[in-house]
Amino acid sequence: MDNRQILLAERPVGPINASTTKLVVAPTPTCGEGEALIKVAMLSIDPTIRTWMNDAPGYLPPIQVGDVIRGSGTGVVVESRNEYYKVGDVAFGMTNWQEWVLANDENRFSVVPQGLGLDLATMMNVLGVTGITAFFGLLDVGQMKPGDVVVVSGAAGATGSVVGQIAKARGAERVVGIAGGAEKCAEVVEKYGFDECLDCRGEHLGRRLHEACPKGVDLYFDNVGGPILDVVLANVAMHARVVLCGAISQYNATDARQGIENTSMLITRRARMEGFIVLDYAHRFVEAQTELAGMVLSGALHHQEHLVQGLQRAPEALNLLFTGGNHGKTLVVVDESVQLG
Repeated sequence: MDNRQILLAERPVGPINASTTKLVVAPTPTCGEGEALIKVAMLSIDPTIRTWMNDAPGYLPPIQVGDVIRGSGTGVVVESRNEYYKVGDVAFGMTNWQEWVLANDENRFSVVPQGLGLDLATMMNVLGVTGITAFFGLLDVGQMKPGDVVVVSGAAGATGSVVGQIAKARGAERVVGIAGGAEKCAEVVEKYGFDECLDCRGEHLGRRLHEACPKGVDLYFDNVGGPILDVVLANVAMHARVVLCGAISQYNATDARQGIENTSMLITRRARMEGFIVLDYAHRFVEAQTELAGMVLSGALHHQEHLVQGLQRAPEALNLLFTGGNHGKTLVVVDESVQLG
């Protein structure tokens, strides 16, 4: 059996293009003692993958030129020499962009629970990294409390849409989204139940934000960074919390990244700004997944997945996150035959 893989061919400058990655065929790995062989089913396409392509420090080392593109995904166990994994198990972990991967002590996978009544795409979205990021970022880092005015950028995205819905369910006084374009703003209000959504492409965003949140922003969940972060900082309330989850507006920047000017508002409003990485909460993932699954099954949490068919289209899928061409969680279907029981 062959193992198709997508390698990093060269480091990108700006958006990735046809020369950034290379599709190759390698031998399927052999399952050794203590290992499990996994047939990859679906890839999670996340903005952070673009940052790993740069030769720059981060919470994980850069992908080296010539290596398989790093990324998480799910797959089915087809052979096991490890008592933790059983043939037929669906498992989640660092699959990387390829058709076959080994689970072992260096690359551990989590077995996906069966019987919840959720399909694999939903599990990877709401109960995957994006949903868990929303849960802990809002509740632990942001310390959201009933009566808060919550603002979320990237509100139509996989993480932002869940943040807003959890905030509504937890008693936020008002939840305002920021998204790109009228279509996505309408989606944020009509599908995800935000009170209002501001188009970041329109003029006078700061003034519109003040009108939407006249008493100020108690909690801001930032997925985009850059100028939008600066606008919200100018509108924070007393003792506000700013949660730094991502900076997608900066990941493809070819010029110097834009600084922010309104940090003095953190002083005058006695506010705080804190970044986090969801891996810090790995030991508590089940806590988030249990609550999120309940919300989905009760109809309290709406979601959508943007499925891209075929491993070879993974680079195209990654670019969708930066052009706004996706709706909801972007996933690449590598093997559509894998289903949850």
